[in-house]
Amino acid sequence: MADFGLRSYQEEVVEKALQGENVIIWLPTGGGKTRAAVYVAKRHLETRENAKVVVLVNKVHLVDQHFTKEFDPHLGQDHNVAAVSGESEEKDFFALVMKKSDVVICTAQILYNALINTEEAKHVELSDFSLLIIDECHHTNKESVYNKVMRCYLEKKLKGERSLPQILGLTASPGTGGAKSLENAVEHVLQICANLDSAIVSTKNYAPELEKKVPRPIKTFDIVEKRPNDPFGDHLKWMMKLIHDFMDIPRDVRLRECGTQEYEADVVELEKHGVIEKNRLLAQCALHLRQYNDALLVHDTLQMMDAYQSLKEFYNTKLNAAFDGTDFFLVGLFEENEVELKKLATDSRYENPKMAKLESTLLKQFGPGVPSKGILFCKTRRSTHCLRDWVLKNRTLQEAGIKADILTGAGNGITYMTQHEQADTIRNFRQGTLNLLISTSVAEEGLDIPECNLVVRYGLLTNEIAQQQASGRARARDSQYSVVAQKGGREVRRELINEYLEELTGKAIDRVQNMSPQQFRRKITDLQKRAIIACRVAEGQKTEKKSRYAASSIQLFCRNCFGLVASGSDIRLVDNAHYVNINPDFKNQYKLGGQLNLPKSFEDWEPGRRICCNNANCNKEWGYEIKYKKVAVLPNLAIKYFALETPDGRITAKKWKDVPFAVEDFSFEDYYKDSFADYLD
Repeated sequence: MADFGLRSYQEEVVEKALQGENVIIWLPTGGGKTRAAVYVAKRHLETRENAKVVVLVNKVHLVDQHFTKEFDPHLGQDHNVAAVSGESEEKDFFALVMKKSDVVICTAQILYNALINTEEAKHVELSDFSLLIIDECHHTNKESVYNKVMRCYLEKKLKGERSLPQILGLTASPGTGGAKSLENAVEHVLQICANLDSAIVSTKNYAPELEKKVPRPIKTFDIVEKRPNDPFGDHLKWMMKLIHDFMDIPRDVRLRECGTQEYEADVVELEKHGVIEKNRLLAQCALHLRQYNDALLVHDTLQMMDAYQSLKEFYNTKLNAAFDGTDFFLVGLFEENEVELKKLATDSRYENPKMAKLESTLLKQFGPGVPSKGILFCKTRRSTHCLRDWVLKNRTLQEAGIKADILTGAGNGITYMTQHEQADTIRNFRQGTLNLLISTSVAEEGLDIPECNLVVRYGLLTNEIAQQQASGRARARDSQYSVVAQKGGREVRRELINEYLEELTGKAIDRVQNMSPQQFRRKITDLQKRAIIACRVAEGQKTEKKSRYAASSIQLFCRNCFGLVASGSDIRLVDNAHYVNINPDFKNQYKLGGQLNLPKSFEDWEPGRRICCNNANCNKEWGYEIKYKKVAVLPNLAIKYFALETPDGRITAKKWKDVPFAVEDFSFEDYYKDSFADYLD
């Protein structure tokens, strides 16, 4: 293995995989898990007849990264290596790509779609490949697509099928699954092993070499005192109290402390309660309270003006949309207090002390001519934009040579980065054009980011897996890992809990590794059987829920003005992705907004203009039109913007999969049968 460049600890962890056993390789971030997997794939292809390898990733950008950085450079000369993601045209010919390739790197969703596709030309069997590598395999749990793939595997395994691929999982931490005790943490690790039908391996003989290769950063808690006076925050809370009094909160409803995630959860439930009870006053007040709470959360982490702007942007959309007295009160309350809020937000005496602490933390590592690189982790995409603007406008940070940009997740929404934008940002960071990434959790795991000497976690409450992944980004010698937080705050408590959970994870893995082979196999077989039974029960419940009501008995109401707009029987499903209304009269229920621009194109459809409620002064957004197969213009609806009236009362649904009626597939013939009856007969 020396010619391949493996270290001794890597040779140790691949040993059982080279013997054909199913294993999970547990190595810290930066320990070279992917390189070890490439070596296993290489030996597998060289020693097994008709070998074929599939590499699964859970994020689109990792497809190209694994292809260009690892698998193609080491295997491409002797083998056909292909990369397929939702952004590549090959996804529509995945079965053909599989036949022609020796190694296929793809997102898990693409493989799962092929496994369940009934069309022969698009169908793939697990027996079509001989080695399945699963990156970041700690995600193989609950209803993740990784677990759906592995359930296909387990169903066949438990039926006695032998032509199944070898499994190789890769993880920096399986975590504890929320467990706080060793026994429950052991159960969680065993469940991950059962889901992957694999034993977990780590280095036992070469731990010092691993520690030298992946040094742990120096951890500091950069703590600030609570602001002694907070007139801006107090004023927001006073306004929220006025809304509480106005809406007359039901006695059985308890709202927790303003400015917390718990309060946000409470008002989300309160809005649902208002919709179900047909109480628009309650529902609208809850929606506005959520915006004030969001402003308080921003105020706790960022600058006061950022919090003010978040509210201002929301009310700019409401100024010409007063539907009844509730709207007049809520919009009027903001308008009456806007000048005072802006005045308080610009008073530097009460600015967030965390920002000053963040500045001093950055200045410890950055300075003129100092070759530093850092990642600043924060919670939301809004936070990344606000912090970037702050860095760019801060003269002291600019004089220190900080060149910052944002890195957020890829996706179809307008607030997401495209895959190309992500790649450009990382390339600029690697080349030194940028030296500070301001990132959401997207940079925590998987991304190939150069060694940093500073990682800052700012305003984050995450689990031990995310904490370990973030810490692992600080790989340079004598690097710093900083937690900027308020004294006695939740971030500090969470960080300390995560340290305990990280230690607990190690103890749980050690306990599992010390089980006898017979005991381990017996335990995970039992867990696998239970998981398959639970899955079948859940599928039966879903089917039962879908057939609970006839589509014709369901009515859709606008979630804002409560106006009746459609019947459930009007809805059709296009390409298993878009829920559209085919009733021609539905056009009278909505008006068109601006064009929706998405960062990529699609084969069978293209986005059109946004649609919103046509009811006077409502303007609630409902979705957008799509042009399907260059012919049909169809209103594509998001169910979260509607209330559903069922024979047993009103309900809400966050996603279409949660609705209690079956939606028929869209048919071109049915849609155009009146217009082209002569041609279709």
